[in-house]
Amino acid sequence: MGFFTFKESPVQRDAESGRRRRHFFTKRIDKRISAYQQELVETHYREVDNMYRQIRGWRHDYRNHIQTMKAYAASGDLEAIRRYLDLLDEDLTTVDTVIKTGNPMTDAILNSKISLARSKEIKVIADAHIPVRLKSSELDLCCIIGNLFDNAIEASMELPADRRVIRVYMDMRSTQLYLSFTNFTAGKKLKKEGKLFRSTKGRDRGFGLVRIDAIVERLEGYISRNSEDGAFTTEILLPQV
Repeated sequence: MGFFTFKESPVQRDAESGRRRRHFFTKRIDKRISAYQQELVETHYREVDNMYRQIRGWRHDYRNHIQTMKAYAASGDLEAIRRYLDLLDEDLTTVDTVIKTGNPMTDAILNSKISLARSKEIKVIADAHIPVRLKSSELDLCCIIGNLFDNAIEASMELPADRRVIRVYMDMRSTQLYLSFTNFTAGKKLKKEGKLFRSTKGRDRGFGLVRIDAIVERLEGYISRNSEDGAFTTEILLPQV
């Protein structure tokens, strides 16, 4: 009995070669996105840890502050007490928790980013309310918020200090978590390529947008981006059922 030798046609070889290239490219992109996510999470944890270190440091010094003011009071130096209280008030604003959403992890990320924005002379207008427990992963929400804030901060730094504003709104809409981030841009409308706006970060630095879209798609949510009149807005809906 003879044996038949199957010979691939040129079309089949090209198809197989294309499949392998796509598989290699997909794995390469997934690896880069995974590395980016890990770097992002580590950065967020460092920011949050730094914020809480500042808070613990202030609490540790609290007794010393009280003793100092008692000494001023004993000597009747009210002006010295006023000056000391002004200094304490200024110091406390650097670590004050400005947002309380109801969800501890979200509070930590939002407040660390707001603190970062303020250090760069960026005004943040935030209104956020989130349930203590979310159906979606807090890690996913951390990645979304972190990327949105980082992009908004970077765009704001191209503007003079008096025009640097970021608006954040988060709340439940029926059974969906709604997020809205708006920042102003340097008088230029971003160009859209397919579903994404073109990243200004360069060839290897646009994974934040890809990561956000991947999370929203996996959670069967909705995302909308709009660049109009010198402002860039991202709106996201995430199901919580």
